[in-house]
Amino acid sequence: MADFKKATALVLTVALLVNLALLVDADGDDDKKIRVRKHKGEKQCIQGWECSYWSKYCCNQTVSDVFQVYQFEDLFAKRNSPVAHAVGFWDYHSFILAASIYEPLGFGTTGGKHMQMKEVAAFLAHVGAKTSCGDGVIDGGPLAWGLCFKREMSPSQDYCDDYYKYMYPCAPGAQYYGRGALPIYWNYNYGAAGDGIKVDLLHHPEYLEQNATIAFQAAIWRWMTPIKKNQPSAHDIFVGNWKPTKNDTEEKRGPTFGSTMNVLYGDYTCGQGDIDPMNIIISHYLHYLDLLGVGREEAGPHEELSCAEQKAFNPTPAPPAASAS
Repeated sequence: MADFKKATALVLTVALLVNLALLVDADGDDDKKIRVRKHKGEKQCIQGWECSYWSKYCCNQTVSDVFQVYQFEDLFAKRNSPVAHAVGFWDYHSFILAASIYEPLGFGTTGGKHMQMKEVAAFLAHVGAKTSCGDGVIDGGPLAWGLCFKREMSPSQDYCDDYYKYMYPCAPGAQYYGRGALPIYWNYNYGAAGDGIKVDLLHHPEYLEQNATIAFQAAIWRWMTPIKKNQPSAHDIFVGNWKPTKNDTEEKRGPTFGSTMNVLYGDYTCGQGDIDPMNIIISHYLHYLDLLGVGREEAGPHEELSCAEQKAFNPTPAPPAASAS
């Protein structure tokens, strides 16, 4: 967590580097020369703007090394089709700029190239599934339509919860409907994400549908950040940093792709059997592994992909019992 706080403190610094980054070709190496040092016996590196402070993870290949423009285009082939709802919004550079903030913490830079590509595929599988409009279209198949949306199209409410009025009070006129790459709902979630990325999303939730880098940044922050201190992040689960307790094992949770769904969505997706919301995310993951050349056979057995039998890390509270009249 200390490293995470350090990273978020660097957001403004990274923002100053955006113009430089946009000038760098995705395959260019001139500004990514590796600098190396030893610190307390640990090898640490910096790789230019993309991995911009000393970290052991910056000694590995960067995200743009293992995931290039053509692969982004393959994964999100239909996002700019005329029937899509976010034409021209999502792009590769925005993803790489957002990723660069978290690469020194291990996002897409943990392990060797194989694990790095698997994590990028896993994260983007969640994104693709949550922003897809594939259910209503057939051209290209339902898995080709990730990043079709950037916002909830017909919100039924403004998602303002006054229970959090002291910590995250709703801003006048603001609406907290779903926005972003991993859509955020409710004022308290906008407030927490804004605190995490040092952007005032509570007063300006619209930033998530106006700036693709901020939208990806908020999504990666969610992937990298535990909801509670005694719980893992989706990143730590996926790359094997998290060691399940006996209780986790008894409740079917482990260091698997399935558990990333659990920690992100809880019992809305997990512990409900083989339901569509879960299977759609799994399908995107397998498809993306194929497109990246890793291959779905590297995803592991179905029981590691699924969370159908897992108990939620954070169960939804039961509604209060009706009082007798």
